[in-house]
Amino acid sequence: MSERRIPAPSGPGASRGLNRRALLQAAGMGAGVLAAGAATVGRVVAATNTSDSAAPAPAADLPLTGGPDFPIGLYWPPHPYQTTLARYREITDAGFTFLITGNYQLDEASANQALGMADQVGLKVLVAGDPRVSVVAQHMTVTDDRSVPTSITTADATEWIRSATGSYARHPSFAGLSLYDEPGTDRFPTVGALTGIVRTATPGLLPYANINRGNGAHYTRFVQSYLDTVKPALISFDRYPFLTEGLDTDYFETWAIVRKAAMAAGVPAWTYIQSAGFNGHVTPTAAQMSWQVNVSLAYGCKGIQYFTYWTPDPARGEGYTQALITADGERTPLYDAATALNTGWLQPVGRQLKPLVSESVQHLNDAPAPTGTTPFAPGAHLTSATGDPAILGVFKGATDDGTRHLLVVNRDPDSSATLRIGLNASTVEAVSRFDPSTATYPRASRPADLSLTLDGGAAALYRLSPHRSS
Repeated sequence: MSERRIPAPSGPGASRGLNRRALLQAAGMGAGVLAAGAATVGRVVAATNTSDSAAPAPAADLPLTGGPDFPIGLYWPPHPYQTTLARYREITDAGFTFLITGNYQLDEASANQALGMADQVGLKVLVAGDPRVSVVAQHMTVTDDRSVPTSITTADATEWIRSATGSYARHPSFAGLSLYDEPGTDRFPTVGALTGIVRTATPGLLPYANINRGNGAHYTRFVQSYLDTVKPALISFDRYPFLTEGLDTDYFETWAIVRKAAMAAGVPAWTYIQSAGFNGHVTPTAAQMSWQVNVSLAYGCKGIQYFTYWTPDPARGEGYTQALITADGERTPLYDAATALNTGWLQPVGRQLKPLVSESVQHLNDAPAPTGTTPFAPGAHLTSATGDPAILGVFKGATDDGTRHLLVVNRDPDSSATLRIGLNASTVEAVSRFDPSTATYPRASRPADLSLTLDGGAAALYRLSPHRSS
């Protein structure tokens, strides 16, 4: 795990050199685990399926990736002593739709506690750290070749997955399993095997993993290897661009690589935004959180996650300063900023963009052009663009009827920008700006140059309506 992610607790089972018995003991399971798993299968309800031959559910039918709502998640939720109804209402009040268990929620009892609270407030939950899953994901090889050291058969791994999902299936909030955080290429085959098992044995659940950041040809190969080997329902990555020495402009290339690969694979792309300060990284401002959200949306992002929600305990190291909630449970200004961002912008705009397909991402007047970015050039819908640096994301429908959506993002996270964008009257009949307060596109007008001023990190969404044949 990188310095940007909270490391898993160390202890028994942390070494890969353990044998199968030691791994079972490390997970708190004895020699009878498979029999116990089989007994659990009978208790599995709607979230599971006992047919191994079931076809994997498409991403559009899975929790969080399917449906109209844009997924807004958090990493590092309240710890078990703070897993209360009031705390979980605090999460939904801030506009979050799901969480990933963590912050010492790393066993069946604490996961069920979190799920029970989430049931009552309408949150979805991805369970991380279940030992029946993490032992396999982190230390074993799923194979039917019994000569492979520290291996588990596909049938046995399937029973373990069913045992784990059976422990949580009674909760309507249970959305899936977080299988691995930032696997290396050596773990891709195992993560892929577990992903396939979840998608076939429990087709109503989301198998989730998050990969690391990178740049250049090496990272392009890394991402493609992940997609080819794991065959995930979505691709999620993390990169935190606000460094103590300034903005990390390599952030754009990482997004460009993930965007291209995700589109080719036909899977949604998710990301994390920096919502805490830690070693080498500043505590972001409200505008800087907004900037990360809007840049990600321009690059076709279909799910936003916050890193972190609760501030990690200082004893964990990595120099964490503050997130949305302090380590002592107090709200910080970032909580109010995230609430306004999520409820006032990301929820309504995300519902508009989630079903659309990213057509292009271009950088306007961004000099020198950051690595991996595409400079603006006139096209079928936009004829000119002048003014301060900006990022222009153009989207079309899954079934293209000629309508385009344009997301204009201020390239500067800290200062306002003024722009003028020319529209092609031969392809655009009318233009209207999205109003997030009403979730409508009022006052459609004939195409003309768009003149707008955006605050630091802010964005505007426009619908470009095509000419209709009479």
